[in-house]
Amino acid sequence: MRTIEWVHESNRVRMIDQRKLPGSFEYLYADSAEEVAQAIRSMAIRGAPALGIAGAFGMALHALNCSQCAGADLRANLKDAAGTIIASRPTAVNLAWGVNRIRKLADDRSLPDALITERILQEALEMAEEDVRTNLLLAQHGASLIDDGDTIIHHCNTGGLAAVEWGTALGAIRYAHEHGKKVHVLVDETRPRLQGSRLTAWECGQYGIPYTIITDNAAGYFLETGQVQKVFFGADRVAANGDVVNKIGTYMLSLAAHANHVQVVCVFPLSTLDLNTPTGAEVCIEERDPSEVLSISLQGEQATPAGAAASNPAFDITPHDLISAMVTERGIITPPYDKNLPRCSYNSGLDN
Repeated sequence: MRTIEWVHESNRVRMIDQRKLPGSFEYLYADSAEEVAQAIRSMAIRGAPALGIAGAFGMALHALNCSQCAGADLRANLKDAAGTIIASRPTAVNLAWGVNRIRKLADDRSLPDALITERILQEALEMAEEDVRTNLLLAQHGASLIDDGDTIIHHCNTGGLAAVEWGTALGAIRYAHEHGKKVHVLVDETRPRLQGSRLTAWECGQYGIPYTIITDNAAGYFLETGQVQKVFFGADRVAANGDVVNKIGTYMLSLAAHANHVQVVCVFPLSTLDLNTPTGAEVCIEERDPSEVLSISLQGEQATPAGAAASNPAFDITPHDLISAMVTERGIITPPYDKNLPRCSYNSGLDN
């Protein structure tokens, strides 16, 4: 089951519509870069690795649809499409990474104009396959930090739905489960869009992983009473010093875990590492529509007063000193992150 894939017969992109889960399993199709951007804005597709591939596929769609363009005209059109796609979710660095990898290819003047579109599609397809391989490595490395019998609090959704396949933090939990370790997952609801109770719980059910849904504000209780051995989550951006930008609520969860001496593990591909951003303080946090908070109902009744205001930041910043370990496709990284993260990046000269 792939979250996003290219349909060769019709040259379109097919995505699992995550807005419909868990009630129904439906696919959404995109025929243009703007339709991909709209799918990202509406969160029909989300998750850092998946967004990188969505960005690449959106660029490929734009190149195919611009058949009358060639050379400089095509490159200019791709620049415009890149801006549209990246603006759809500016905080998630993987989205810009995927788009810019395609732009860099298209801007290579040694590539004949007649081959630009073909090579863009080839590159996007290879990026999707790379994502599967990368996330399997994340799963293997991350599973090594999970002990038999662990109860793990998991925040947001980081499974196969957040990538092409496997995912990041939940991928590691799945790998541990499938290789015989007994684990139990406490699934944070992850308000206000409930990616935990809607998506992670659904994925745990698909994989046969035992789970229990908890409210976000119950995590401290389970940590303080000694019922949890690990906290696992992913990342939308990791700064050069190791600060983690992730789904709102990650900071509070990490604070509670740190205070109770519970290991906090962040799992992410190196495409999420942003060495150009020194700390999390420099990251612009996306503010989403207040209606996501205000539209909540309880037993059929509106849960907020008419005319109420709401603030809805999509992400928060977890300082690096609250993170026990980071997991990438290159292995497990421990503090000091400002020294060890650059050594693991693909610019470090190490073999891929």
